[in-house]
Amino acid sequence: MDTGFDLREHGGVNVFLRDCPTRAVLEVIASKWTMLVLVALENGRPMRFAELRRRLDGVTPKVLTQTLRTLEREGLLNRTLYPTVPPRVEYQLTDLGRELGALLQTITDWSQTNITAIQSAREEFDERTERDEVEPVRR
Repeated sequence: MDTGFDLREHGGVNVFLRDCPTRAVLEVIASKWTMLVLVALENGRPMRFAELRRRLDGVTPKVLTQTLRTLEREGLLNRTLYPTVPPRVEYQLTDLGRELGALLQTITDWSQTNITAIQSAREEFDERTERDEVEPVRR
């Protein structure tokens, strides 16, 4: 598949280069909803749209639809349409999606393990910032 981008002109793949196509991949991965969809599907079991929506508290149907389409386009999940009345659609990770899902599960686990320390750091920062704004700096 020719993307019109010749990596040889830029010394190969290098995410730090402005025109590197891996930046677009990172942009997709960095989305909160992308991460949560991939982790929700990481167990390997296909899920329907409504089931995903219930699992991902707070996601709107529009955002979930956009996220699922993006993940399908990137080759990270398969969408299977069953010709029933009403039509049934299921989503399941591809091998590539499962590999990424496992990495994101690790990040999710880290986030949950360290949330108390992060919240404490936030509070200390906010208190320090508030104090610095109220008290004049002495030299």
